[in-house]
Amino acid sequence: MELRLLQEAREERLLGTYAKKSVDTKGRERFEEKCDIRTDFQRDRDRIIHCKSFRRMKHKTQVFISPEGDHYRTRLTHTLEVAQIARSIARALCLNEDLTEAIALGHDLGHTPFGHAGERKLSKLCEAHGGFSHNEQSLRVVERLEKNGAGLNLTWEVRDGILNHRTSGAPSTMEGMVVQLSDKIAYTNHDIDDAVRAGMLLPEDIPEEIVALIGTTSSSRINAMIRDTIMNSAGNGEIHMSKQMRETLTNLREFMFRRVYMSRVAIDEHEKAEKIIGDLYEYYIAHPEVMEGEFLQLLQEGEPVWQVTCDYIACMTDRFAVAKYSQLFIPKEWSKL
Repeated sequence: MELRLLQEAREERLLGTYAKKSVDTKGRERFEEKCDIRTDFQRDRDRIIHCKSFRRMKHKTQVFISPEGDHYRTRLTHTLEVAQIARSIARALCLNEDLTEAIALGHDLGHTPFGHAGERKLSKLCEAHGGFSHNEQSLRVVERLEKNGAGLNLTWEVRDGILNHRTSGAPSTMEGMVVQLSDKIAYTNHDIDDAVRAGMLLPEDIPEEIVALIGTTSSSRINAMIRDTIMNSAGNGEIHMSKQMRETLTNLREFMFRRVYMSRVAIDEHEKAEKIIGDLYEYYIAHPEVMEGEFLQLLQEGEPVWQVTCDYIACMTDRFAVAKYSQLFIPKEWSKL
């Protein structure tokens, strides 16, 4: 018997009523023979892990731009933390961990360099074309940009979860809903950890009413939110927290916006990042022929210049964007012998 069939049979025995089983997938845009070892969702997870966009996330900003230190989060470590939180919730609720993990690992593939500062600037520059959002770009990465324009040909459920992971989204599967909430749990808590490490916060700065409910450490806060989610989602076909925990998470996010995300220190760095993104965008719009590799191929296939320019910039790591900016706009040192 094929190993995949054994895996699918195990899903039938072990997964709950609300889980999306791999045999029930809506499939891929392009037909492929089934793998004889892996289920469709396991195959999607592997494709995401092995793609170039996944590797690039290790050099993309999460919150702090160009931090000095080895322990600040990057877009990649954030993604791994989301995946772990989501898997913990999915396992407890007897949902499909493979589907959950694939969505989590792919949800930020299309994020710009310099975090949300880069995303905001690119969205302003593309306002006439409907703006830019990293969830839509993540979908474009897996459908169009990876594998030299062929895309990863992922299942419908994984693509739906990637597209709809933001707060405004409406995932079609329970697994997608788990990732949507896990993303918030992850970034709110690990951003506090990074802000304390950076000296922008002290642990005692966190409001007392929040500490009283979910504790003083990152692990205690995350554990409290995971437990609350599991207890309030079991058996009802929805993923949600208790009213008290939802309010706590909202208050924690608002606290982080006041003290960290919109602080003067952060805004100063964001302005620098936005200038880099803006100048690069204007340059490549005027000189699309200097873009490299598959991006030239996209132009030759008739993709609009603004779209390919967005693709090119969004694919950049922070350091690649800085290097390109220096190459294009900073005078080089020279000496005359």
